[in-house]
Amino acid sequence: MLRKLMSLLLLTLLCTFPALAPAQEAATKTPLVILETSLGKIKLEILDKEAPLSAENFRAYVRQGFYDGLIFHRVIPGFMIQGGGMAPGMKEKTPTRKSVPNEASASLNNKRGTIAMARTSDINSASSQFFINVNDNASLDHRGNQPQDFGYAVFGRVVEGMDVADKIVAAPTSSKGMHQNVPVNDILIVKAYEEKK
Repeated sequence: MLRKLMSLLLLTLLCTFPALAPAQEAATKTPLVILETSLGKIKLEILDKEAPLSAENFRAYVRQGFYDGLIFHRVIPGFMIQGGGMAPGMKEKTPTRKSVPNEASASLNNKRGTIAMARTSDINSASSQFFINVNDNASLDHRGNQPQDFGYAVFGRVVEGMDVADKIVAAPTSSKGMHQNVPVNDILIVKAYEEKK
């Protein structure tokens, strides 16, 4: 009887603890971000530990609803798709948050499927705009501390929906005012949100 009880207890423990490990792991994971576009959904894993300032900046814009209704305003085949700053009609969305310091590093490369902060020639000018690499873009990687070598800060990666990014980059483009590579038909970020656990 005692032996039977001990066997049952051991079986219960073996069944319980493996089930706890994935639950604990899921509880510590940060939420994914979903970009619901007019061409489908792109699901992003945000690298909160590796690029904390860029990650928090992006999440803050998502939580604010800043990206909802904006467009992918620059798409270049074999390179990237860019969004996060323009409304339909190429109207710049303002105000934006304070610029974030550039977290580009040699360990986070601009590989296909990564998302990075867009910026001007000022290495610390990134605010709301981002781009998704549709190719491995080593020319955008951090190679040194001089402005021309500093690179672009990767802060996440596409975990689902790269086919959507490929559809976006294949859209016909034209020039609108001083902007080039603008999709002829608006490609909207209908809604950006954190996935509920």
